[in-house]
Amino acid sequence: MSQCTLAFEDGSVFTGHALGATGTATGESVFHTGMTGYQEVLTDPSYTGQIVTMTYPLIGNYGINPVDIESARVYLSGFVAKELPTQYSNHLATQSLSEYLAEQGIIGIRGVDTRAITRILRDHGAMRSIISTECTDAEELISRTREIPAMTGQNLVTAVANHAANFRMDHVSPATQVSNSGTDLQGGPDRKRVLVLDCGVKYNILRELNTRGCDVETITGLTSSNAVLERNPDAILVGNGPGDPEAVQECIETLKALIGKVPIFGICLGHQLLASALGADTYKLKFGHHGANHPVRNLATGRVEITSQNHGFAVDANSLTQAGARPTHINLNDESLEGFAHNDLPLFAVQYHPEAAPGPRDAAYLFDAFLQMIHTQSIPENLLVAT
Repeated sequence: MSQCTLAFEDGSVFTGHALGATGTATGESVFHTGMTGYQEVLTDPSYTGQIVTMTYPLIGNYGINPVDIESARVYLSGFVAKELPTQYSNHLATQSLSEYLAEQGIIGIRGVDTRAITRILRDHGAMRSIISTECTDAEELISRTREIPAMTGQNLVTAVANHAANFRMDHVSPATQVSNSGTDLQGGPDRKRVLVLDCGVKYNILRELNTRGCDVETITGLTSSNAVLERNPDAILVGNGPGDPEAVQECIETLKALIGKVPIFGICLGHQLLASALGADTYKLKFGHHGANHPVRNLATGRVEITSQNHGFAVDANSLTQAGARPTHINLNDESLEGFAHNDLPLFAVQYHPEAAPGPRDAAYLFDAFLQMIHTQSIPENLLVAT
């Protein structure tokens, strides 16, 4: 049973047992508050460059299965859990969490006080950290954390753009699939052709579009606006992804040229990129929103949605209003902006994840609103009303 050490730039050090691969990895430490969904967390490209602490104490109890993945591989840098069960139980599972992490080359640590880690990150904010099975010298590890690049200013989309290029819809229906052939989208008379700008998009976003009768194609989020328009889509979805939105200037410039020419829906990083393209400002949150239990108020209906979230940056609401858009959703924990719609153009976005994999289904209506917007070429009157 190998020893593993987790150190933070503030001088905090935790020693536990190795979980998964061996070696040394660095990243920004954050905590995730969901009780389930560690497999989806592991395979969410938005966690690129981060070491994730799970606040729920028992992790790995239902193993790993090939159905509930959100990308082709694990993108996060490290994984932290309090307790790992000796056996997993799930009729779909094909391997244990530890086996999966080892197979993916991801270093994890277990047997540490995750409540204490969460309090540190909550009080002091997300911070640079290092996880290692090779070095046990606390002072050396702490010193090395201070050499890690900060998340602010990092364009991590380049590491994950168009990661979904080989994704197929086999888990939805044998008759449907996502097109990644590089040819023009081919839609039926009633099917809408949606081009997904992939900045690290989760698979379930593609599933949600496809099951609503869309012909879906993914293309790298770093594609030029001319190349996007040449594909002649009925609409564009800008998906989630990692890093600082202000650093993804290539995608922001593309969106500036696309706004007003085709209906657009943004999710998570897509929310931030669209706001930036309109001229709004973004900022770094203290410790981010990561979990499947975040309350969000729909400002039009007053309805509270329990949402799945994973983001470390947010959009400044005042600057967004000046850019010609209006807030539609607000986070009830810290009153940060969670959604907006343009005042005149067919464009809206949310900061959280309406595909909710895993998580509550409260926000799934937003995909229906997207389809309605495609048909009407305008923001629908009932955009914010679940049907």
